[in-house]
Amino acid sequence: MKSRANGSVLRLAAPLRAFAHRFSFALLLMAAVGLMMVGKADTVVVEGVRARIVDAFTPILGAFSAPAASAARMIEAADELVRLHAENDRLRRENELLTQWQQAALRLEAENRSLRGLLNVQADPQASFVTARVVADAGGAYVRSLIVTAGRRDGVKRGQAALSGHGVVGRVVEVGEWSSRILLITDLNARLPVVVEPSRTRAVLGGDNADQPRLLYLPPEAPVSVGDRVVTSGHGGLMPAGLPVGVVSYAGERGVRIQPFEDLGRIEHVQLVDFGGTGSLVGDTGPAVEPAEKVGMGRQP
Repeated sequence: MKSRANGSVLRLAAPLRAFAHRFSFALLLMAAVGLMMVGKADTVVVEGVRARIVDAFTPILGAFSAPAASAARMIEAADELVRLHAENDRLRRENELLTQWQQAALRLEAENRSLRGLLNVQADPQASFVTARVVADAGGAYVRSLIVTAGRRDGVKRGQAALSGHGVVGRVVEVGEWSSRILLITDLNARLPVVVEPSRTRAVLGGDNADQPRLLYLPPEAPVSVGDRVVTSGHGGLMPAGLPVGVVSYAGERGVRIQPFEDLGRIEHVQLVDFGGTGSLVGDTGPAVEPAEKVGMGRQP
């Protein structure tokens, strides 16, 4: 009897279920339109019902979101531990490398001290410097020169080296009370003893008012190639050895040209350094103001 009753109920419900499946979209659309109309007609009631529904579901959503937030925090903490472990390994390796370099430096310092004691070598004088701002690109007898805001009152002296953040740019040739003039290494009157690395070939860097100065007095068949680094040689008392100047940009039949490390047309600040030398980029009597044709007769092309 019970099975017959269940079968009768199913037979009666089948048409209703088919009707619901066939017209479900239309019914949902009508319900949505009805809710919109009710919301427009009485917004206070709709907002109240919506607020009650939100209040009812908020604890449930909070209960479900708490484990998810805890899991997210745990995953983030695990990722942080992995990152910290990797960072710790990297710092440990760097510390070991720095310790090795420290030991090597201490050995070299001890060896250097011992050799200086054997040779009775005098230490280089302590260098001092003044930072100055470039205020003008002056002309006149010095075609490639700069005016900076540091002078005799700041301890600037004639012959001091002018350095930028990348290397040598020139030398102080005139000193006033409040300002100084720097002769750039590209000027026609500038001469600077240099060394070409890695062959250690000695030469003289000579300017000709071009953006790239030349290498003069190179030995015959000197092993100079494009890209070779050029540094000061320390000869003549001009500057200490090893100060960066530029790189070889051209080496061919027309000679050897050097591209300075610093863009000399965009210098804003320089350091005027006193290395304790007595030389200068030009003679003590100042630069010779002669026609370019006459000056170039006695120089290498």
